[in-house]
Amino acid sequence: MKKQLILLLSIVTMAATSCSQKESDGWKELFNGKDLTGWKQLNGKAIYQVVDGEIVGTTVSKEPNSFLATEDNYGDFILELELFLDNNMNSGIQFRSLSSEDYQNGRVHGYQMEVDPSERAWSGGIYDEGRRGWLYTLDLNPAGKSAFKVNDWNTYRIECIGNTIRTWVNGVPTAHVVDDATSEGFIALQVHSIYDDQQPGQQIRWRNIRIKTENIDPTPLDSIEVINLVANNLSEQEVANGYALLWNGENTEGWRGAYSDKFPESGWTIKDGILSVEASDGGESTNGGDIVTEKMFKAFELKFDFKLSEGANSGVKYFVTETEGNEGSAIGLEYQILDDALHPDAKMGRDGNRTLASLYDLMTSEKGRSVKKIGEWNQGIIKVLPNNKVEHWLNSFKVLEYERGSDAFLDLVEKSKYKDWDNFGLAPEGRILLQDHGDAVSFRSVKIKEL
Repeated sequence: MKKQLILLLSIVTMAATSCSQKESDGWKELFNGKDLTGWKQLNGKAIYQVVDGEIVGTTVSKEPNSFLATEDNYGDFILELELFLDNNMNSGIQFRSLSSEDYQNGRVHGYQMEVDPSERAWSGGIYDEGRRGWLYTLDLNPAGKSAFKVNDWNTYRIECIGNTIRTWVNGVPTAHVVDDATSEGFIALQVHSIYDDQQPGQQIRWRNIRIKTENIDPTPLDSIEVINLVANNLSEQEVANGYALLWNGENTEGWRGAYSDKFPESGWTIKDGILSVEASDGGESTNGGDIVTEKMFKAFELKFDFKLSEGANSGVKYFVTETEGNEGSAIGLEYQILDDALHPDAKMGRDGNRTLASLYDLMTSEKGRSVKKIGEWNQGIIKVLPNNKVEHWLNSFKVLEYERGSDAFLDLVEKSKYKDWDNFGLAPEGRILLQDHGDAVSFRSVKIKEL
């Protein structure tokens, strides 16, 4: 009897110690395993119910996206949960999200960690539901595409600390965004709407949903791509990845006018961390003129935010050598910046190869849904690899790729306005240029990583 009493006391002590440790590590269960206490349903009327200790969401026909949201809001936190879904479903985990009558009649909007079992494999990417669309596609992080397990349970992790948002699928880093649009909001489980030709009744299940809001230690840095949407900011991981500001957001240091030893005295303004071309007559280099970097570059990744006014034309050129003379815009490979709807250049050239994000007059971009409205900031990326492979990106979407010097490239040049330029686009190094095309265009967050 005495031995049995000692054993019972030992078991009780161990259980109490385990509970104490669980409480002291700072994690809080968001789902009690029994009912939906602490949660509320928003927008659509998909079915949410508790079955065998899991939250089960079921699709319903002719309903918009549905969300089971926490009643509490969260700012800085670490969230972990497990999920299992039917193969042909799409879903997501909302966080720092909002719903108010003064925004599209209560539409849920905010950050979402994607659940995508399709061949696209963007699970773990970050989407801005009801606002800006995709912030981080998994095309930016191909290694993360294989993390999601189809027909199995997957562990999702989200870290929100200050302006930094990071995600993991099954322990694999999938997305890293720096953004200051929303600092606090609810967490929600999405059941996506279905198309008319899809059968209702598809299901997604969630379990082991827990959150930590105090004494949060960020996961050590990794090396995946960072999408930074905070103006002229370099995050710790960007610095570790080798990025530096190419324009410091304050003055003209590091830049000068094309064919000049000084920065233009007029035609360009710097205000509130924004570098802008002033509107003039819509002509090339007829006001302040183009500006170029003082430094030459060979292989690099260049990022830049740009904002168009209505009907505007501009461009970011690379491998600019200033060897062709000093009239008009300096020659170089060009990432086209254009209001496709209103500027006539969009209908010139061949097959749209003068539209936004194209390789100007050479290759057409495949923009899809990636374009922001006029007056909103877009983010462009130009990647020039040491093997001469080049990529243009627009708002986290890769929109074209080519190889400098390849037969296909030379054929494009031969069909373009540059056919009479010797070795066009083939310089081993060159400057980066922001174009004055006589229209109001703004730039910020110009940063570069040399490869």
